[in-house]
Amino acid sequence: MDQDARTGGCLCGAVRYGLEGEPFKGGLCHCTDCRKVTGGPFLAYADWRPNQFSYEGKVSTFDGRSFCPTCGSRLFAISDDQVEIYLGSLDAAPYGIAPLNEGWAKRREPWLQPIAGIPLFPEDPY
Repeated sequence: MDQDARTGGCLCGAVRYGLEGEPFKGGLCHCTDCRKVTGGPFLAYADWRPNQFSYEGKVSTFDGRSFCPTCGSRLFAISDDQVEIYLGSLDAAPYGIAPLNEGWAKRREPWLQPIAGIPLFPEDPY
């Protein structure tokens, strides 16, 4: 896998995106919103700058988070200074992006083992 270019998209293929270069931050988030967005116990994410990101296809957006209106796959959140990619939507797995921290650890499931060497923040680390 070329680490300088990554691709991803939704389950049905109606939305595709591309990323150039490496993310500038990333981690795991255990907050209530991220749990609901993923339907799982946490969200694995990484953030790129908008000029490193492109996409094609129609997306719907709720509260800043974009998803495919056809299959419902959650994909990314775009703001003026960053694009947060939901790492499960990347094509290649494993994707080679390790978390730098875990946010909202006070909501972390007790059966999850901590990842050695990364800090746990009780709430949002940013």
